[in-house]
Amino acid sequence: MDGYKQKFIEFMVECQVLTFGDFTTKSGRKTPYFINTGKYETGEQIAKLGDFYAEAIMADFKDYDVLFGPAYKGIPLAVAAATSLAKKGKNVRFCFNRKEVKDHGEGGAIVGAKLKDGDNVLIIEDVTTAGTSIAETLPLLKNAANVKVSGLIVSVNRQEKGADERSAFTLISQDYGITPRAIVSIDEIVEFGYKREVGGKILIDEDCKKRIDDYRNLYGAN
Repeated sequence: MDGYKQKFIEFMVECQVLTFGDFTTKSGRKTPYFINTGKYETGEQIAKLGDFYAEAIMADFKDYDVLFGPAYKGIPLAVAAATSLAKKGKNVRFCFNRKEVKDHGEGGAIVGAKLKDGDNVLIIEDVTTAGTSIAETLPLLKNAANVKVSGLIVSVNRQEKGADERSAFTLISQDYGITPRAIVSIDEIVEFGYKREVGGKILIDEDCKKRIDDYRNLYGAN
């Protein structure tokens, strides 16, 4: 596992974004782990998060012109990642959408870089579980210009089945022709955290590992 991935897992734990216990997802699944990116709350944290996204983007994507962050959580991610990429020598454009189309001033649904025909767009999000956000985002981008949406980068790949038994990543790849990547996957988190002390306590002990395995047996997909 790459070093930045290990540091990212520790960073999520430090920020209380990654927690273990008993939780219920939006879909009603009882899960032993939870990722809440709304916990990032300081300038230092969002700057570090941007650095992690930039590392993953540079490792997995070579051809892109614009970062697009879907409202609302994708907005600071696009800004932070673009800032970090610029520091690394990649000056990339970024944009994001409004939830409601503005009918005055410059108007439109998209803020930031004006999309042009032929632009190669990389979507940046926090997590994806069922891939439904892609179905909402693509028409928005296509209505703005004749763009190519080639990639999606998220913080964590939960590696779970969607409505049709495929994982969100498989669905996105097969149905939309988009390459999905994550900074880390749940398998990498478990591999790193099992019996490892992080922040003064064992991140994943025997009991937690068993509950994760049981959950993955029910809902897991690669």
